[in-house]
Amino acid sequence: MFRILKKQVLRDSVVLIALLTAALALVTAPTQAMTGAKNGLTLCCNVIIPSLFPFFVLSSLAVDLGLAAYLGRLLEGVMRPLFRVSGCCAMAVVLGFVGGYPLGAKTALELYRQGLCTKTETERLLAFCNNSGPAFILGVVGAGIFGSGQIGLLLYASHCVASLLTGLLFRFYGHEDPRAKATSYPKPIAATTIPTAFTNGVVRSFSNLLNICAFVIFFSALLQLMSYFGVFTAIARLLSLMGVSSRYAPQLVAGLLELTSGVSSLGGVASSAGSISMAAFMLGWAGLSVHCQVLCFLIDSGLSARTYLLGKFLHGLISAALTYLVTTLFPLTYPVSYYLTSQTQSLTQLDFRHILPVTLATAVLCWMALVALCRFLAGKTGGK
Repeated sequence: MFRILKKQVLRDSVVLIALLTAALALVTAPTQAMTGAKNGLTLCCNVIIPSLFPFFVLSSLAVDLGLAAYLGRLLEGVMRPLFRVSGCCAMAVVLGFVGGYPLGAKTALELYRQGLCTKTETERLLAFCNNSGPAFILGVVGAGIFGSGQIGLLLYASHCVASLLTGLLFRFYGHEDPRAKATSYPKPIAATTIPTAFTNGVVRSFSNLLNICAFVIFFSALLQLMSYFGVFTAIARLLSLMGVSSRYAPQLVAGLLELTSGVSSLGGVASSAGSISMAAFMLGWAGLSVHCQVLCFLIDSGLSARTYLLGKFLHGLISAALTYLVTTLFPLTYPVSYYLTSQTQSLTQLDFRHILPVTLATAVLCWMALVALCRFLAGKTGGK
């Protein structure tokens, strides 16, 4: 099968058929495509840009000004034995847990660009640093879809633990090239000038956000068309023939492509260990839309995307297994509030003026905490 797929003629034929099918779908259902694109554009303007942009700038400043390198010295004794990566990689892991997709991957690429970690270390890091943020899991998935703060905490805990376990597994990936070494750690607030770091950080962050928004808009239109033409139903039936429960097959298909659509669809089924575990898998896998956002960062970097994709798949499996084990051994009691699923759709209607100040204030507080920590530790060590 794989030998057949490697043939250039067959690949070109598949691409040609896919392009013709997409063009025919756009001509046949232009209203649905426009509606999906508008929904994606609204989501970008009201949620993605105001929630991610401050954290993107924060991660760029932390790397360019040397804060990540300074913290790397402190955390080398933790990150190296556990994950076989440089200590400064902890910055990508922390920001990935706090800021959500795809901030962790973007920070990892910033570290690699600065020469603070090697190619192999970056590939290990990408396998487990790109994670969902607590606001989405606790607020949207926990309270909004399942109507339970307990479930939100369980999903976030299993998400974090599964991510770290994936990192432990990928510590065995690859062999260090003795010729490829990370550069020595620069001094804090000395890697470059503050005006230069700030200007470059803002420009790069906005450029990266444009790439992310482009994929969000595209997949929003694609999902709208697939739903209109019954593609989800057809694939779900195929999965049912392969042994996947017909109860969860449509939700699984949606979650494999786009995370928000997948977890939103779980609000229409009876909450159980199975549905909660499937939500955990979707959060770990993240969806094809998020993967495309990350892959646009990897272009021309020379890094392999296979470790990232395999890491996200393992993350989803481990998270689902942990969630299913906990919910089976310790059944959760919670109200099934289906009407709260409307909170997920209301993401596209959130007010820009409310989201931007909150995320900007959070990013500034994180930045001040990092600077204060580095100054304090520098004073404790005599400024060395």
